[in-house]
Amino acid sequence: MNLSSINITDVEERTKAQLQNDAYASPALKASIELILLVVVLLAQRLGLNNQNSSIPPSKDSNRKKSSSKSSDKKVGGQMCLKGVTLAPVEEPDEVTVLYVTQASLPQGNYREVGFQLRQVVDIDITRMVTEYQAQILVDERGKRFVADFPERVNSAVQYGNGVKAHAVDVLSSTPQMR
Repeated sequence: MNLSSINITDVEERTKAQLQNDAYASPALKASIELILLVVVLLAQRLGLNNQNSSIPPSKDSNRKKSSSKSSDKKVGGQMCLKGVTLAPVEEPDEVTVLYVTQASLPQGNYREVGFQLRQVVDIDITRMVTEYQAQILVDERGKRFVADFPERVNSAVQYGNGVKAHAVDVLSSTPQMR
């Protein structure tokens, strides 16, 4: 192995031979020099390693050539020519689940119901089934609103349910080119 015109293997062998021939060097000194020599050899071997010829991941390879990102004339974010798609709510859901405010969680006072906040989950069970959750909204005499909690998995006004997601995964995994 060479390092800038220095043959490390030759230097290692010469140093070991000198240590063996030196009658005045103590065993502790010989062991220390051999240990230092071992560290130098190991470090020299690592100098030529990169993510191409070792198991070093590219992100940890300090010698890799980093490609610079090309700047674009386009603005950051969604482009004007692309149209976004959002699920639309259904006027007559197949199932409605009403969620009430937990009375025990409310501070003392008089409340009146002023309406419901709606979220829908679109799911499939061979046929489409839409469950609408209606979270009760109460307002106290000071005008403070209290809304019932939606189930943890319901976090959009309209969303796909677990059945749709599972079906999509099942369809993708059974497609020959996706396996």
